[in-house]
Amino acid sequence: MMAPIFTFRQGTAPLLISFPHVGIQVPADISSRLAPEAHGLLDTDWHVDLLYDFADAIGASTLVAGYSRYVVDLNRPADDANLYPGQAGTGLIPEVMFDGTPLYLPAQGPDDAEKAARVATYWQPYHAQLSTELARLKARHGYALLWDAHSIAAEVPRLFDGRLPDLNLGSNAGASCAPAFADAVFQVTQTSGYSAVLNGRFKGGHVTRHYGRPAEHVHALQLELSQDTHLAPGLVPALDEGRCSRLRPVLRQMIATFLSSAAAYYAAA
Repeated sequence: MMAPIFTFRQGTAPLLISFPHVGIQVPADISSRLAPEAHGLLDTDWHVDLLYDFADAIGASTLVAGYSRYVVDLNRPADDANLYPGQAGTGLIPEVMFDGTPLYLPAQGPDDAEKAARVATYWQPYHAQLSTELARLKARHGYALLWDAHSIAAEVPRLFDGRLPDLNLGSNAGASCAPAFADAVFQVTQTSGYSAVLNGRFKGGHVTRHYGRPAEHVHALQLELSQDTHLAPGLVPALDEGRCSRLRPVLRQMIATFLSSAAAYYAAA
């Protein structure tokens, strides 16, 4: 039986939190062709959905991917356009890991027909649900907020130089979210004790860029967390509860500020 493509929970607030890279399911026919190094799914956004365990309490809707980004990357456009021209990355149907290691055994990568089938099977349903929920939120509240939740290793030399800040907030350089909302959220990070940047290396992927349309009253932010903020050291990815207990209140305050900034703006409009 096929595992769920996503898990969706509908909330009451004008906010959807999306988790496109937490999935760890890989169909057997794909898994059997992966290189040994790929079976650890090292590029997963490990346990990020568990960090947002307060989502129900604040009334947020949540959309959690079930399948690995090695199957299809839900944060890339369906036409596989490069989101960061001139910078290394991975595509819609990745064939290398973040560090450049091949994902597949020799001559075992997907052909064009398989790639198209993966987009139809896994990518399209996730984005259909995302679109449907944002439309519902906007119809109910007059506006909708989207928070795209991610994480990545603090050091990935192929993707960026040096060490990544702890909190990497992106609004596609102001195009996906009203600057006042993004600035207010970013201000929370300035007294958090964490290093932070707004629109640095990670400005937002496809989810943020495509769905964030401030002129249409849909505002999207991406948060890329350094995994040092919440994962325990070691080969097996596991949450460090001490680190999580420090991080969660900051995340909750950031999202509360996103909600309150938008509510105040639309109440006055």
